[in-house]
Amino acid sequence: MQKKILILLGILLLKIVLHYLLIHPAYELHRDEYLHLDQGRHLAWGYISVPPVTSWFSFLLRLLGNGVFWIKFVPALFGALTILVAWKIVLELKGGLFACVLCSFALLFCILLRINILYQPSSFDVFFWTLTYYTLIRYINTKRTRWLYATCLSLAFGFLSKYNILFLAAGLFPALLLSEHRRIFTNKHFYVSLLIGLLVVSPNLVWQYQNHFPTLAQLRELSERQLVHVNRFNFLKEQVLFFLSGIFVLLAGLAGFLLYRPFRPYRFVLVSFAITLALFLFFQAKSYYSVGLYPVLLSFGAVYLERLFSAKGRTFLRSVSLLLLLALSVPFVLLAFPIHPPAYYASHQQPYKNMGALRWEDGQDHQLPQDYADMTGWKELAQKTDSIYRLLPDRDATLVLCDNYGQAGAINYYSAFKNIRAVSFNADYVNWMPLEKPIQNVILVKEVDDEDSSRQKEQPLFQRILQTGSIENPYAREKGTKIFLLEGAKIDVNERLRMEIQSRKR
Repeated sequence: MQKKILILLGILLLKIVLHYLLIHPAYELHRDEYLHLDQGRHLAWGYISVPPVTSWFSFLLRLLGNGVFWIKFVPALFGALTILVAWKIVLELKGGLFACVLCSFALLFCILLRINILYQPSSFDVFFWTLTYYTLIRYINTKRTRWLYATCLSLAFGFLSKYNILFLAAGLFPALLLSEHRRIFTNKHFYVSLLIGLLVVSPNLVWQYQNHFPTLAQLRELSERQLVHVNRFNFLKEQVLFFLSGIFVLLAGLAGFLLYRPFRPYRFVLVSFAITLALFLFFQAKSYYSVGLYPVLLSFGAVYLERLFSAKGRTFLRSVSLLLLLALSVPFVLLAFPIHPPAYYASHQQPYKNMGALRWEDGQDHQLPQDYADMTGWKELAQKTDSIYRLLPDRDATLVLCDNYGQAGAINYYSAFKNIRAVSFNADYVNWMPLEKPIQNVILVKEVDDEDSSRQKEQPLFQRILQTGSIENPYAREKGTKIFLLEGAKIDVNERLRMEIQSRKR
């Protein structure tokens, strides 16, 4: 037992350490991370973009100084906890040490490693999907109602982390209904646990109602602008690529449900996997939305392979399978992580193009993967904004207004002026406009595709308009973004902003 615990702790420690080693220092934080960090300044029960759990951690990060070390630690920790829960699933299925290690390595060197390098809700999401399966398996094995309550609480906190977990529920409940475990729906504790789960998520539901369900509007916009470019064949192809190093473990898990008698009570897992994956395909979801389905399948696959390799004369296959997994992980690590500076990817595009890694959400190929381009240029933006801000005598009367949430969040994070409070009409920043004091000047940050390059729209509204700089980093997604100073307002800027906010919210 002591050996098993030491191996587990070693794997979990390796998991966390890898997240500090697989990002080249040339990269900054990701566009989305800045938004999530700013949510810690504005605690609420909901946000336009995500539920509230991420903001709770962002608040804690602010107490810890908001340093990059702690920002990277949180998703790495939840990735490690996901491996821990998968390890527990293996033990629940009567798997031994080999199955535990094989499953852990399959999870260590898969897309989860990539997801966990960014401070985003996806790390929490995958953890709660895995925890939901674990607690349900525990309930089926023990028939103890506390595990039924744990399942519903896991779904509830998963919902408060990312609404994506609704797809899990949509696949899981029909799968249970079609299985031998359908009697769970006649158990009064099932409904009491659902009610408790509903109470846990109710503050967020109330917030959504009070704010006219902004998340639904964002989902419609996401569907029209981004998901329309999702190719269903590419979605399926990327499911394989995500878990390529451990694909044989995954296939063993799928086969085990059909061929291995001890897995029969758990076939609802396979059915729920099929239903949820079909829903993702139907709605043209992004490929990484489904990652939460796989840790439990890898657990089953590892246990099944352990049984197959237990026969006399096959035990050497255990070492072979671990070595194969590690060997297949090498190209995955080299190709899927920002271990090189941006210039390297710009000059070595072909391998990444072949993988589809250069295709952005606009459906076009670019010189860098989108995530990498979203991790450059932000410090430059903040520094050039600061260079204007520090020269203004009336900073309290100056608003920094950006085109998107990445720009606003990056300025707030990197700026030397911690009271700068950059905002945008994009995402949650529309609710955070600092309108308490009259605004006389505006530092305007405009995207490169903005057609009004001479600011004709604002000319009648301010005494002086001057372009002060632009983003010059050739690898940044924000390359060409312009910075303007709009000085000496001739109108009531605060009232104009309030009208624009109301217009955007309709």
